[in-house]
Amino acid sequence: MSIIRSVVAGCGSYLPERRVTNEDMTKIVDTTDDWIVERTGIHARHIAADGELTSDLALKAARAAIEDAGIDVQEIDTIIMGTTTPDNTFPATAVTVQAQLGLHHGAAFDVQAVCSGFVYALTIADTFIRCGQAKTVLVIGAETFSRLLDWTDRTTCVLFGDGAGAVVVKAGEGEGTNADRGILTAHLHSDGRFKEKLYVDGGPSSTQTTGHVRMEGREVFRHAVVNIADTIKEALVATGLSATDIDWFVPHQANKRILDGTAKRIGLPPEKVVITVGEHGNTSAASVPLALDGAVKDGRIKRGDLVLLEAMGGGFTWGSVLVRW
Repeated sequence: MSIIRSVVAGCGSYLPERRVTNEDMTKIVDTTDDWIVERTGIHARHIAADGELTSDLALKAARAAIEDAGIDVQEIDTIIMGTTTPDNTFPATAVTVQAQLGLHHGAAFDVQAVCSGFVYALTIADTFIRCGQAKTVLVIGAETFSRLLDWTDRTTCVLFGDGAGAVVVKAGEGEGTNADRGILTAHLHSDGRFKEKLYVDGGPSSTQTTGHVRMEGREVFRHAVVNIADTIKEALVATGLSATDIDWFVPHQANKRILDGTAKRIGLPPEKVVITVGEHGNTSAASVPLALDGAVKDGRIKRGDLVLLEAMGGGFTWGSVLVRW
């Protein structure tokens, strides 16, 4: 029996030109390269230039994904963008990208799930496609997260960077088996009881300011390893697959210790894990599509591969998407 599948037709990414190393960070805050690398695995991150907006990063990633997909931009009927650093409080940054792409039809909107934003957006795109609401969706994760940082707080400012990644997802046909190309299963979760563990201490309603990132690192680490492993197992149970069936694991790039702990917990060998946190830092909603595009462009991820995406962010929010490339 034929069913509708959401097939990834192309991907793209963009990093700001300015690269900030750990040595550069030692001139800004009381820290050392050894301290950062030992705790996070991060060596450098990219920071948006003055005047460079989240929409600017998103647009470049979007155009790269559209070119990679080989489609006419006018085929896109929906844009869903994961971001926690919009250009403006409103409208959604997705509509800015829509206008810059020359699109005047369909729908465009942002999703706010912090680091899980891309996974949330991709899951929504899959739902839209499967129910017939959309046929070609541009899914973006883009952040200028550096603008939420307290540059005197060495426990947070060394962790994050800016960037954008995007995919084009198109409606395709499948037979309803795990051999189908496209998204096989997706699972989203949140638990607001843990808001104070990772949040920004500002906003239009509360302080009328943007605010800064505040985090209880040890608590976030503890919850991340457990929650991420659980949602990965959820995806495998839903499809009847096992960890040995996964060709590539593309996780949210928050901290190398979290990535190592998660892979070990679910029984994935390190060589199957795509890791970019060392060069990018934590780019929030942009981290999964940035890592995904990198692994596709360097030839690791090939057509037919089984790829597992996951993320966890403030809220807490977390989720997974299992896709046949």
